[in-house]
Amino acid sequence: MKRSAAPKLRVYPALAAIGMLAGLALGRPELVALAAPFAVLVAIGVSLAQEPELTARLVLDAERQVEGEEVLAEVEVSASRPVERLTGLLVLPAGLRTEGPNPFLVRLASGGRRSLELPLECERWGAYGVGRVLLRAQDALGFLVLEASFDLRQPLKVYPGGESLSSLLRPLETQVFSGNQVARVRADGIEFADLRPFVAGDRVRRVNWRATARRGVPWVNESHPERNSDVVIFLDTFAEARRGAAGTLDASVRAAAALAELYLREKDRVGIVSFGGVLNWLTVSSGPVQLYRIVDSLLDAEIWLSYVWKDLEVIPTRTLPPRALVLALSPLLDDRAIGALADLRSRGFDLAILEVSPLPYVEPGETESERLAFRVWQLRREAIRSRYRSLGVPVVEWRDHVPLEAAIEEVRRYRRHARTVRA
Repeated sequence: MKRSAAPKLRVYPALAAIGMLAGLALGRPELVALAAPFAVLVAIGVSLAQEPELTARLVLDAERQVEGEEVLAEVEVSASRPVERLTGLLVLPAGLRTEGPNPFLVRLASGGRRSLELPLECERWGAYGVGRVLLRAQDALGFLVLEASFDLRQPLKVYPGGESLSSLLRPLETQVFSGNQVARVRADGIEFADLRPFVAGDRVRRVNWRATARRGVPWVNESHPERNSDVVIFLDTFAEARRGAAGTLDASVRAAAALAELYLREKDRVGIVSFGGVLNWLTVSSGPVQLYRIVDSLLDAEIWLSYVWKDLEVIPTRTLPPRALVLALSPLLDDRAIGALADLRSRGFDLAILEVSPLPYVEPGETESERLAFRVWQLRREAIRSRYRSLGVPVVEWRDHVPLEAAIEEVRRYRRHARTVRA
């Protein structure tokens, strides 16, 4: 779509006209003689110049890509008349960059077309509109310049690059649907649980013949069924700590994408709650389509500066299914998110918190008072962790450069040794 196209004269033709007018007004023939050749060239250039009709086209080889990978953009330009010098620029939003020729310079014959391929490197996750093209054409003498802007923007979704995880944090309770997780209850399954005496109604295929022969009475095998679990990823978007291009929100989004992908691969049902100035949620579901829904929802995650209190009671009941594991990713910077997580625990949800540490993005300060304030802030954060642990909620500090699996293992170890607390 063509947004604007307007011819413009360069500065020196205008100066030639000004010089001639000044010479005539002042009665200085030498000024007129000096400016006359330039005026003649301007007149010839303007009379011979013909405005070309410029067109542009953009094609992206992919609409979705992973952070750190490349997308190939093909820019095609054409003109109805010959253009000696055509300069073009593909305007890129922050988060995308290219090592290709941008801006580019080409020469077009009458009715000619030129195509250029620009590899776009996806530096940061997000949803982008790519395709604003700026063109500038010059005539042969360089007197007339035509500028045009084309809005050819196409959607490009860059998904966050997640980590490779080999194990996950499992909920305390499973659901009734089949999956890959061994349930604690005893029912039909393939995982051996125990032996018990035969009772009326037991199937013959469940009889343990070795135990029966040894004890002289029929004994049967008991098994653990394979069930799935419900996982809700809680993403705190109230506040973040940031330094340059890195921040706690970026680390949280990448961790959420990695966790959702592996849980869905294990046939679990996964949902997400983005809790901030604006409340967004995606109900639990399973399958590959749910992964795309979750990642698309993560692309909309951003920090909202809001002082409106939002509590979890406004979320529909089915959004947080009973016996679900709520895995929170939060820097624990905002009191509203801290209180909301405590409210979740009081409502009986299985809760675990991965504290995305803001410490790498905060400077202790130079003066003694600044360093004292920093130490007080650290003590307050430790008090928040102690409050959660008193409720039986594991809180593990995780930094972006530390493998996510190490933090998951620390949560798992805490749950093995901690006693259950009824909030």
